[in-house]
Amino acid sequence: MTFAQPGRDDTATPDRGGDPDGDGVEAVLQQMRARLGSLPAGQEKRGVFLGTYLRTTAAVGAALRDSRFEDPEWVERWDVVFAQLYLSAHDAAMSGRAAPRPWRLAFEAPDQLHDLVHVLLGINAHVNYDLPQALLAVISVEDFEDPVLLARRSRDHERIDGVLGSRVAAEDGELGPGSVVDRVLTPLNRLASRRFLTEARRKVWHNTQELHQARLAGPEDYQARLAELEVLSAAKIVDLLRPGQVLLRLAVAGFGVTLPPP
Repeated sequence: MTFAQPGRDDTATPDRGGDPDGDGVEAVLQQMRARLGSLPAGQEKRGVFLGTYLRTTAAVGAALRDSRFEDPEWVERWDVVFAQLYLSAHDAAMSGRAAPRPWRLAFEAPDQLHDLVHVLLGINAHVNYDLPQALLAVISVEDFEDPVLLARRSRDHERIDGVLGSRVAAEDGELGPGSVVDRVLTPLNRLASRRFLTEARRKVWHNTQELHQARLAGPEDYQARLAELEVLSAAKIVDLLRPGQVLLRLAVAGFGVTLPPP
């Protein structure tokens, strides 16, 4: 699995006939490209995750065009909300303002870390911390009370695994510096990537439901539960920085975080 490098853009997509300055996936891609192209000197490592996320978002756009979701309008709205959480954290950090702790730790990671680790730090912040918030933003209280609709939302959430799995295959390559060991481990790393991403998304759905219950209880309860999720996501970074075959370890130990009962 290789990762997009700063300045590289392999995400050109056919015109969907919409407004490029609108609020859909195409507009998000434009915003990501602009930020990738304007990274200042000394911030090149920030582009490792951003480039990967740009390509993944383009893959979601392709899946939307291919009608791979039950409710594509909802998925696109969700994907835009999700992306904006990352873009807001990125912009805050670039301007010296406070970003959520998982993002701050990811952005402050040493440049000498392998690109894979930079990507995993970004995935941790974005999937474990941002994704439950994005889902809650596009699943209303009324939606949660409709079991048929909620099941449809859950299935579309699971279908994202297929998109991510296709990206793992498309980005197949060497994870390390090209040693024989790296080449032998590549198939295992590819399988591990799919496995831990699926596991993390299952936990995301659980955490979304926990945040929903806190939302029903009131703003203070919601903020308290969100603060718990922020701590759990930040603590996951310790696992990601441990030496060794990180993808294989995550496939066994798990990548996601789980909010405990209140």
